[in-house]
Amino acid sequence: MRTMSMHAAAGWTMLLAFSGAAIAQERIFVDQWSPTESALMIADADGSNPRKLVAGSERDYNASFSFDGTWVVFTSERHGSADIFRVRTDGTGLERLTDHPAFDDQAALSPDGRTLAFASTRETGSTDIHLLDLGTGSVRNVTRAPGGDYRPNWSPDGSRLAFSSDRGKAPRFAAGRWEHVHEASVHVMRADGSGVRRLTSDGYLAGSPKWSTDGRRLVFYEVAVADTFRARWLPDQAGVDSRIVSVDVATGERTVHATGRGLKLSPQFVGPDRVGYLAKSGPSASLAFSDGSTGATGDIGNPSWSRDGARVVYQRGPIATIARPRAPGEKLQGIDATLDLRYASGFPAVSPDGRRLVVSERTGRGRPDDRTSLAVWSTDGGEPRRIFRGDGSVMSPQWSPDGEWIVFGMGNYFLARTRPGRVMLVRADGSDAHAITQGAGNAGFPSFSPDGTQVVYRYWTDTAGGLRIVTLADGAVRTLTTDYDNFPGWSPRGDRIVFSRLADGDFDIFTVRPDGTDLRQLTTAPGNDSHPAWSADGAHILFSSSRYGFKDEAPLSDIPQAYGELFIMDADGSGQRALTDNRWEEGTPAWVPAVSTTPATAEP
Repeated sequence: MRTMSMHAAAGWTMLLAFSGAAIAQERIFVDQWSPTESALMIADADGSNPRKLVAGSERDYNASFSFDGTWVVFTSERHGSADIFRVRTDGTGLERLTDHPAFDDQAALSPDGRTLAFASTRETGSTDIHLLDLGTGSVRNVTRAPGGDYRPNWSPDGSRLAFSSDRGKAPRFAAGRWEHVHEASVHVMRADGSGVRRLTSDGYLAGSPKWSTDGRRLVFYEVAVADTFRARWLPDQAGVDSRIVSVDVATGERTVHATGRGLKLSPQFVGPDRVGYLAKSGPSASLAFSDGSTGATGDIGNPSWSRDGARVVYQRGPIATIARPRAPGEKLQGIDATLDLRYASGFPAVSPDGRRLVVSERTGRGRPDDRTSLAVWSTDGGEPRRIFRGDGSVMSPQWSPDGEWIVFGMGNYFLARTRPGRVMLVRADGSDAHAITQGAGNAGFPSFSPDGTQVVYRYWTDTAGGLRIVTLADGAVRTLTTDYDNFPGWSPRGDRIVFSRLADGDFDIFTVRPDGTDLRQLTTAPGNDSHPAWSADGAHILFSSSRYGFKDEAPLSDIPQAYGELFIMDADGSGQRALTDNRWEEGTPAWVPAVSTTPATAEP
């Protein structure tokens, strides 16, 4: 079960304390799976006559109508972190309702319009249901349970809330993979948080519950837990079985409104016996209805209908833009104001002089040439040039200490690692590429020793695994570890090697001396801790962690590991704290030496 408490509060306190102050920042590049576009659209019930609801190009999502149909509440990152806003249905009267560095999302206004229910990570790092009194501004947590609580929805009389929750469910892997599946159930409770009752059974993710207009039934979608990874992977979505179900809250009687192949999400009663929902099977989605009729098709997400069923609001853009290639350097929202987080995809690595960035070049999800080349950029996001094109995937580049060479893996990795992979060297100008490992095993994810004479890397065969160290002068290889280990990184101080290890059912971060002695386990939290990377001075370790779980129901985004947040800890494993708090996926960080940041001043 996931907890955070003091670590979350410490990070947010640091951000608030430094707000508006000029501070020295250290820069970190990090890969983030997130959309470059997410605009709210309002349309007729079938999606016809759409128009953009809110001015600007900010990332807005997860909208819903007020009961009287005059307002739309939604989540926006227009001021950095995810907060709740509302706007009139003509796009005027934009108003910010929450202002907190934590993640606030999935809001619903009460029938009388006085109280906002929403999911937030304010206390624990995982999502709880909170209530905001719009008159007084007071906020209270009404679930406060281990695990994630999602998608609150008010009963028509305002006395109860329905929501989905994965409380009591430990993280577990999808079959044959390292990503997590997601099990959640529909619950109902009184508006004060008492009387919590589960309405759905194990074995499924049951999500996005919404009340019928008479308050007797709840409608929701169901996906088998085993399919909740495939449900967020575009090529597999058409083959996922799902269904739209409603249940009588008093008797438990179930009615199936739609079933079959393809994702069916975000259901809502749009008439006494008619349900609207999102039908999604890959790169596009459509509005569909339980009577067999269909509506608009396109880049549509999280549709929500007005109470009279006459209008729909949805988000446009994330399906197409989550995996769209983009230049490095975009500023990302973080918790610690002393660290400047910047976007860079493809296992970024920064040159020793801090001026160049090498990445495994991204060309687009599903393209045959994706991650098959090395590209070097300036760290300000300019001057891109391809320096190497490989046979198979080209992964996890790292610079030599003198900045003259780049080491990387070439071959087939992740689930395709049964085919050979080699560790390669290439000069920074793209010349003199050659392999430094030989044989039929799968070698990759290398890291230089600080003196530039050795490289540590991950090695895998059907019968052997672990970490190996090769000496560049003579090609001699020695075994460092023999467990299910990956992502090694040699400390800038030279005294330790950090890596991730599959142990006791999930991945954790370990360090070991270069001679194989003094093995230390640094993380023990439930879920995966991986992608470790040293700070420039060797005093800290960055890593990606799933310890706080999903921030929303897994099938509602096309992100493989939407629970991945960026963390930092001291080199001995102490002081673990989150650096991000959002619904996206962060991983493969790279640290740049400190630079001085001064406040901008107006020209005379």
